[in-house]
Amino acid sequence: MAVFYQTELNIVNYDNQKEELSVMRKRYLAGVLAVVMAMGLTACGGGSTPTTAETKAEAKTEAKAESAGEQSGEESKEEAKTTGGKLVVYSPNSEGIMNNVIPGFEEKYGIEVEVISAGAGELIKRLSSEANDPYADIDFGGVNYAIYKQNPDLFEEYVSPNDKNLPEEFQNTTGFYTNYTINGSCLLVNKDLIGDIKIESYEDLLNPELKGKIATCDPATSSSAFAQLTNILLAKGGYDSDEAWDFVGKLIEQWDGKVLSGSSAVYKGVADGEYTVGLTYEDPCATLVADGAPVEIVFPSEGAVYLPSGAAIIKGAKNMDNAKLFIDYLISDEVQQQFGDNLTIRPIIASIPSKTLTSISEIHTITEDIAYIAEHKNEIVERYKDLFASLQ
Repeated sequence: MAVFYQTELNIVNYDNQKEELSVMRKRYLAGVLAVVMAMGLTACGGGSTPTTAETKAEAKTEAKAESAGEQSGEESKEEAKTTGGKLVVYSPNSEGIMNNVIPGFEEKYGIEVEVISAGAGELIKRLSSEANDPYADIDFGGVNYAIYKQNPDLFEEYVSPNDKNLPEEFQNTTGFYTNYTINGSCLLVNKDLIGDIKIESYEDLLNPELKGKIATCDPATSSSAFAQLTNILLAKGGYDSDEAWDFVGKLIEQWDGKVLSGSSAVYKGVADGEYTVGLTYEDPCATLVADGAPVEIVFPSEGAVYLPSGAAIIKGAKNMDNAKLFIDYLISDEVQQQFGDNLTIRPIIASIPSKTLTSISEIHTITEDIAYIAEHKNEIVERYKDLFASLQ
């Protein structure tokens, strides 16, 4: 795997070896050569010229043999689409997700994938600027109901045949984006820095000892930061509650003017000891815990919101068939089981539990009004920006 860095975006090319595919190609060519040689010997030995019927019969026999060799067992039609090619993916997802999903997709289908990583808001801006000539084929992880409602012209209509296996509340009812996991807002605490300070709730973040030691990023450009903002508002009284917004103002003052560049800078900043606590989300934090970083996850006692994360095909994608195959792959039982067994994200399929995360039954959760947020997102962002500016 080769990794290249640009000024603003990380471009990751996953280039796995396809040894089995190569062996299959060699065997197929050898078989074809043997058939050609046999036909040549028959002609040279004075045999009669094959009739049209005989030629057709031989072609059918060869086609059946080729099909049997390439589609042994109960291989599905989906797996038979392994024609190679390319796929370009834009994603704000953590390295843990990308390093598991992308190589598996490449290996299974023989498709070369290019990944461009950036914040969800930054990627939407890029997609908008490229609308007439899209570079990406897939937005993987940067799409939800609110983003779709605000940018419907950016995405291609597609409903995966696997979508029917999802819980009804998470199915693709818009026709344009597919949910593949749920993720919750949380706090990440550095155990080496916290000392005797208690952090069990959002309220605890107002402790004067934490001023300037709280990592966060901009809700106007980061989907995880916006999710934290709406989580806080909901937990503290409601999206348009003056009391809730007063609390947000007090929390902004605790940041002491420090707002990081993106969601990854938040959890990495806590893990590296630059900040004592961060406003972040479950997946990358659980990965840090599993890797032995000196951090712990705290779900705010006021309640944590869990939201679905989605993927969508870009309108006018240049690799349309491969893009559809990727959406199908994300919500296949195979990948969802991998999420539950190996990764720090929760499968969207309810019958597949997570073996690596705290049971959601042990977490106090509260329910986001997704339709309200989609309709009023711009108003919430503008109110936040005005409040932030007034406190600097």
